[in-house]
Amino acid sequence: MSTMPRYVKLNNWIFEVKAVRALRVEDYGDPYSAIASVSVNGDTAYFDGLLTRENEVFTRADFETFKQFCSQLEVGRANFDRFKNQIMFKESVDIEKLADVNILQLVK
Repeated sequence: MSTMPRYVKLNNWIFEVKAVRALRVEDYGDPYSAIASVSVNGDTAYFDGLLTRENEVFTRADFETFKQFCSQLEVGRANFDRFKNQIMFKESVDIEKLADVNILQLVK
């Protein structure tokens, strides 16, 4: 899997990826079961506003997908803020480059 560019240069403008809205859904435009906002600052991504529909959970597979996204953007650290049972949880994770990760590690 290759990396995504963090910026695109068009003429004398540089468009930099700084904010992303993530949706958990099979096809774009369909109703989604979870949503998150991502802000990127330097080498760090901040995930906040992570919400799931009632009775839906944020799974380990979801977490690994977010880590893969960060790796593709060549982000070195990700900070997650989310509520679980009305309690705020904060987690900070070092992101490995995809080239250094064995695919079996991503499936755990």
